[in-house]
Amino acid sequence: MVEVYILNDVVNGILTYSRNIHPREAILLLKGKLDMGKRMIVVSELIIPPQATHGIGFSSFPLSPLPLDMNILGTMHSHPSGALKPSVTDYNLFYGGLMIICSYPYSGVECMRVYDAKGREMPFSVRERA
Repeated sequence: MVEVYILNDVVNGILTYSRNIHPREAILLLKGKLDMGKRMIVVSELIIPPQATHGIGFSSFPLSPLPLDMNILGTMHSHPSGALKPSVTDYNLFYGGLMIICSYPYSGVECMRVYDAKGREMPFSVRERA
């Protein structure tokens, strides 16, 4: 099994961004390192996607203006409804190999879940540094 680590600053950024965008849905790109030799993923940065749209019940971004960056691991988006499971739309618009969902009330890691590209929940832990 691959271990997922999210840096503490990234967790705080996800929670803060989601609270600030609420009641609209937030969306961010996840950047970090994938090390299959050690079977671990470290999420170390967040990027606001160029031309991102934040709406009630949806968020999106066009793929064409994204930077060519092999360190983009996937996306994070919020669920203002409080749901922590991916929707059908989430599966259909999956980008990268990792998806984090952050749900209302955005109070801590208990409001976050990590999923792989097949929609399977992945355990994660928070680290101070990579």
